[in-house]
Amino acid sequence: MTRDHQSIIPGNDSFIEKARFFSHEYLRCFLYINGCDSPDQVFTKSLYSKLITTSHLLEDFLDFHGAKNNSNWYFYREMAAAVRHISLGGYAQKHINNRLKFYDIDNDEDFRQNGLVTLDFMTTSLMKLAPVIIDEAKRLGVKLPDKGYKAQHFPKITSGDMLDHDFEDEQRSQYNKYVVRVANDFLSLASDFDAFEFVDVYDQVGLKELVPDRVNEVEIRRFEMRVHNLQSSFDSYVIQGGFFSGDQYLRRFRSYFSVIYHLLQVMGRLLHFYERHLIDIGYKYIYAQAREKLSGLVNPDVLLDCTINYGLYYVNQFFSYGKEIAREILKDNIERTSITVGIPKDMGFHCRPSLMVAKIVQNYGGEVKMIAGGGEFDASSVLDIQWAGGKIQKENIEQVTFVGDARALKDIETLAGVNYGEDRMGKGIPLPKSLQYLR
Repeated sequence: MTRDHQSIIPGNDSFIEKARFFSHEYLRCFLYINGCDSPDQVFTKSLYSKLITTSHLLEDFLDFHGAKNNSNWYFYREMAAAVRHISLGGYAQKHINNRLKFYDIDNDEDFRQNGLVTLDFMTTSLMKLAPVIIDEAKRLGVKLPDKGYKAQHFPKITSGDMLDHDFEDEQRSQYNKYVVRVANDFLSLASDFDAFEFVDVYDQVGLKELVPDRVNEVEIRRFEMRVHNLQSSFDSYVIQGGFFSGDQYLRRFRSYFSVIYHLLQVMGRLLHFYERHLIDIGYKYIYAQAREKLSGLVNPDVLLDCTINYGLYYVNQFFSYGKEIAREILKDNIERTSITVGIPKDMGFHCRPSLMVAKIVQNYGGEVKMIAGGGEFDASSVLDIQWAGGKIQKENIEQVTFVGDARALKDIETLAGVNYGEDRMGKGIPLPKSLQYLR
């Protein structure tokens, strides 16, 4: 502990003493930032980490003592929140930039350039905040530290050295099920994210129509957690199992959902800050005044542009690229087999049984073909199955063969055993427990 820090340990419960204590490390960061002419080489991951922890502690302290409802301290509290969320976004974007040379992804140079623009927005915003934070601390009577940090306190975490990969790869077969599960989960997640389809670059009118009604922190953070769970499963059961080195598809696959995860982190933090601290909701004067000041320091138009035209655009793009790889992984790792089953009695492959079969195939994500009368049809497509149904009825075919993903075929066989979920009049009947996901 430094002498300067020892001198401000609070000896009683005085609010101003504790405000100084919880501001101390935070203000040392901004004295350092305020003394720098350019963000180049200043904002390392270690600096972002310090900004995140110190601003969080200060924000919690101020919230506990009611700064949200105090006109004197409210703006100081809002700037602490701004620092925390911008730094969290900056940390994630810095991580992407540092790791980009290790990511095996398409379109990486355009992505790198746009990422630098987004990071520059966040670092420039923090530099604009620095003198205002220092002046506000002075106004409030929070004594400044005797000195700020120096560059050597925040070294880069990367070096030019890499440790040898000396784990031995183990038997492939025992990891197939984990790889298949992650690939399926990725395809399901990508399908759900299609609701945020990126059509074209949004202008400011389009951005404000999109956020927060269609794209907002809650939805983006929900997907962030799902991608994080996916990455955790992959790292726990595939990488640690020794089934990663030397496999190009797996390396590329992890690159895509890793970079998607960090982009969602950036988006979530920027959206939180925009929705909670920059949107004009026309409430109390002190709130509006603080928002106006913050908008002058953190440009909301640029923030939305970075969030959507960079973040959302590339998340969609990398989901699209990742889906192609996930399908290739499934082809290489799923067990393939065939079954021959009867057709739906009396009604044939009309809408309900066709939909049931397609849902099963889509649930597992592997390829399944339906063979009928010498014709081959895509069993994941309702239209294809119904097209086959016409051929089946015309040629009086009584059995069809399904070829492909053994997991899907097992459920199709179960479904066929209960006449594809309907009685002979075409009305729905209860399904076996193993097929409840079809309801």
